[in-house]
Amino acid sequence: MSINVEQAIIHAIIQNSEGQLSCRLRPQPLLNGEAVEAMLDELHQTYTTKAGKGFGHFGISGEDGEANPKFMEALTEYRNGELGFVEFSGLAGKLLQEELSKYDFSQGGYLLLSCYTHMTSDYLYVSLLNAKSSMTVLDDMELSKNTHLDLKDVQLAARIDLTEWQADEDSRKYISFIRGRAGRKVADFFLDFMGCVEGVNTKVQNKQLMNAVEDFVSSSELTKDERQQCREKVFDYCTERCDVGADIEIKDLADELADSGMDSFYDFAKGGEYELEDEFPGDKPTLRQLKKFSGTGGGVTLSFDGAHLGERVMYDPISDTIMIKGVPANLKDQLDRRLKGGQ
Repeated sequence: MSINVEQAIIHAIIQNSEGQLSCRLRPQPLLNGEAVEAMLDELHQTYTTKAGKGFGHFGISGEDGEANPKFMEALTEYRNGELGFVEFSGLAGKLLQEELSKYDFSQGGYLLLSCYTHMTSDYLYVSLLNAKSSMTVLDDMELSKNTHLDLKDVQLAARIDLTEWQADEDSRKYISFIRGRAGRKVADFFLDFMGCVEGVNTKVQNKQLMNAVEDFVSSSELTKDERQQCREKVFDYCTERCDVGADIEIKDLADELADSGMDSFYDFAKGGEYELEDEFPGDKPTLRQLKKFSGTGGGVTLSFDGAHLGERVMYDPISDTIMIKGVPANLKDQLDRRLKGGQ
């Protein structure tokens, strides 16, 4: 297993026929160690590789609006040994129930909390899971309907890096969270019950990094191939960091580029107007723009590798046109058949 599970528990948020919510608390941690570790390992891997996560920290009431400090206070008491894990999780369940009761859309779910260790960091994973119905075939070939937790499509989850939180109280990114399909608003109630406020804007940081890289290669005496190699080296470094759930470190990235003969990137990036943090989480969708150009609009979708610009792909900004040399075979076949049919 890639993680070491210390504690895990599930509580149920239940909605009755009148729409009222209640919290059914489990009185003890989950006991089936093998099943728990398999479930948490799957959730950890899925969460770590999830793109587009947001990052934040515990808010301070007054400074960060109406940030509720109760979850942080209970977590602090648990970490200090003043509160047991079951008691802490029960308080969290009640806080989530109270927050959910403010909204009309909630139907409840299963609140999973787990403390585990991965590499050298301690984490608290918090997720609201849904149950799905499925059919199974019994030994006598009869069908049976059952329910199972949906671990593949988790939309409400957050992970607190307890090690970073306790080592650097000024950090603004020790809590990560899934933004959800419709963006940050979907997860508002889930973050509010923990008193979490958004800190580092990951997309902005990654966009500024790309701007710094483009300005750096443009101002350097590099050939076209060397400029593209620089972009690809940045992309490879950042992608590797994303894959293991680690932050992009500007100093570390600069050292990688220096090894390839591209010096002074750190001073360039930190000395400009990019407002880059020394460390920040990577965002794969944004970083892909280092290697690919893509866009959609007016019924047209176009995507191509950056290395083709100026060779197979010619762009004329004055006439607002793009010319492609060497049309992909499958696209050419479709176009030829359409032309033969008179369009």
